[in-house]
Amino acid sequence: MLIANRRGNYSFLKGIAPYSAGVVAEAGYEVVHARFLQSLPLRAGFDAVAAHLKAVGRPLQAMCAMELRSPKPFTFPGFGQFNAGYVDVLQKWDILLEGGVNPVARTNIAPAVRPPAEPSLYGFSYTVPSKVQRKTFVVAGAGELPEGSLDPKDVVRRGDLSATGLQEKARFVMDLMEGRLRGLGVSWGGVTVSEIYTVHNIHPFLEATVQKRLEEGGSHGVTWHYSRPPIETIEYEMDMRGCATEVVIGS
Repeated sequence: MLIANRRGNYSFLKGIAPYSAGVVAEAGYEVVHARFLQSLPLRAGFDAVAAHLKAVGRPLQAMCAMELRSPKPFTFPGFGQFNAGYVDVLQKWDILLEGGVNPVARTNIAPAVRPPAEPSLYGFSYTVPSKVQRKTFVVAGAGELPEGSLDPKDVVRRGDLSATGLQEKARFVMDLMEGRLRGLGVSWGGVTVSEIYTVHNIHPFLEATVQKRLEEGGSHGVTWHYSRPPIETIEYEMDMRGCATEVVIGS
């Protein structure tokens, strides 16, 4: 069920404490996606987001999604410790809603090549007043774990890196993406960017399991980040968005 976040001018799908499952701009606004030319250490990244929002005349609460990069995948307990510090910043920014509900969507991955030395910020999304008529949105990153779970026992085909195992993982994640799109009140046709995060060979299942299922959104192709999901034992992750405006920050 969508929850309205009036201060941020968007609605979101409730996820777990560290992040929501996705966001969609309210009428009269659009979600703008921004990324840095080079990732910034997380603290400096938060400062850069605050400066950018101030420059475009938007409150901190307009920030609706973040894209993080980590040096390597966390253990499940380590991921929980990292999330506690991350959520603390959102709380200080007065972004969390009543009861500590987190409206901000998130993707967090670990690049396999040239990873950052410390957790870093790659990109973020925020709302601005707009005349764009179609719905703009961000679907949070998801790996082969059921919604709401951070239990390693729930990983789909855990430890199975066979072609069949990877295809089932990808199919499961596509089901999650579809469910989140439906929850946001949008469809595959509104997707402008689809991103895959894995170090494994996606070619055997890319056409049948991913590309064809994207329907009209598949006309934009997919972006493959040669990276690992944020937690050990998770092997395949995706996120997607439907935006009218994309910004690159940095000289």
